[in-house]
Amino acid sequence: MDHQNENMLKERCVSSELIYDGRVVHLYVDQIALPNGEPSIREYVRHIGAVAVLPLTDDGEVICVRQYRYAHGCLMTEIPAGKLDSKTEDHVEAALRELREETGARCQKLTYLGLYRSTPAILDEKIDLYLAEGLTFGETDLDDDEFLETFRLPLSTLVDMVMSGEITDGKTQVAILKVAEILRRRQNGNA
Repeated sequence: MDHQNENMLKERCVSSELIYDGRVVHLYVDQIALPNGEPSIREYVRHIGAVAVLPLTDDGEVICVRQYRYAHGCLMTEIPAGKLDSKTEDHVEAALRELREETGARCQKLTYLGLYRSTPAILDEKIDLYLAEGLTFGETDLDDDEFLETFRLPLSTLVDMVMSGEITDGKTQVAILKVAEILRRRQNGNA
């Protein structure tokens, strides 16, 4: 991106007030100066960050989790994911931890899929997405407040579920579609 254009679009913080300092989220209200110098307000939530892992078996199935999401009042199909334990936690180690805790799986190969920003207008959460391959299985180790069901579906079925709107979790949609494209490119020799 052209840095001159970036400066023409940049908003500047004048003052920042922490409104709510929670266990997971931290709500701020900032007074800002718009690019044209006019004042405005930004309300946003800070989050420590998270990781999400798409575990792909050797036969092309994905290990998914289904859990109740209180904010939406429904069960959601997702890939294993979790927040970082600290701002300095290694993201690869966090991804391996979440994979093991939620599915009991360990992997021989972990591929970085990219950064996902879920709701950039109001939330600064960054989720690093990974593909886990070469899986072996042991016991799960869920957090005390974590209740979920694991199951397997073919990646092609999950792509259809994303396209039909049946899978509505954004990080899961992105990971499924990225992995489907990675596998397509591998098959065509373009990986």
